[in-house]
Amino acid sequence: MLRHVIPPARFFSQVSNDIIRHPRLSSDAVRLLTWQLSLPLDAEESLSRTATRAGIKKGAFLRAKGQLKEEGYVHEWRQQGVRGLWSTVQLVSSVPLSAAEATALRGGGVPVAAPTVTSPAAGRPTGRAAGRHPENTPKGNTSNHRVGPPEPTQEEAREVVTDLHHLDPRLRVPRGMLPQLAALAAQWLACGHTPEGVRAEIRGSMPAKDQRIHSPGGLIRYILRDPQPVHVPPPAPEPRVARMRECEGEHHIQPLLFRPVADETMCGACRQERAESAEQVPRPGGGGYVLQP
Repeated sequence: MLRHVIPPARFFSQVSNDIIRHPRLSSDAVRLLTWQLSLPLDAEESLSRTATRAGIKKGAFLRAKGQLKEEGYVHEWRQQGVRGLWSTVQLVSSVPLSAAEATALRGGGVPVAAPTVTSPAAGRPTGRAAGRHPENTPKGNTSNHRVGPPEPTQEEAREVVTDLHHLDPRLRVPRGMLPQLAALAAQWLACGHTPEGVRAEIRGSMPAKDQRIHSPGGLIRYILRDPQPVHVPPPAPEPRVARMRECEGEHHIQPLLFRPVADETMCGACRQERAESAEQVPRPGGGGYVLQP
């Protein structure tokens, strides 16, 4: 932190009327500047720290600092240290300064330190680890990797708990509890539930309409405390007609369906009739059939 100002000798500070009566500086900007000018010369206090001590909120602080920079009372530089870390250098002045004047007061700028020369790593030099052909090339056709279902995002979980007042006007959750409830909703989404499924679970666990909810956030936390597995409905039974087959016998007037045991193509009556006809052998002299034992 750099200051171009005569520091106060004791407990009083003299402020220029140009600062107090400046037409383009807000009250927050004037207070921020006078606070900085009243500090001792060796004080290392940034503008943001001064704004916190002065009770200036973030938005007002950004506007005040922007006004001070436009009028030349505040200048900032970004510099990189020896280890590559970046830092911000601020200059506060009691009089408006141009960019050249501020740079001259700073001392021409702090030069960026050159990287230090280090000893090379031990061992012999090796070839490039990237950019070469793979040693073991897969043979044949390789199928694409199947992409699984997308992981639930925090945005979806946040929407589930943020829109609960549309589900029930009594569910107006404090903003401080939304991150905790969003984490619980994310666990339900990770188990395979959809956002509508989570809302349905909350709706089914709600008390009666005439009952008052004293702690909406606590109720939602109680409902979502244990994620339940997704209920998968059992597969529909196969229709009985799908397992039946039409008989290929020649004695049916209309198509006849039967349930085969193995690979039969005829019903039981047709199979029995064929078996009986196969057992009958014609008499050698004619005139009828003889049943073979």
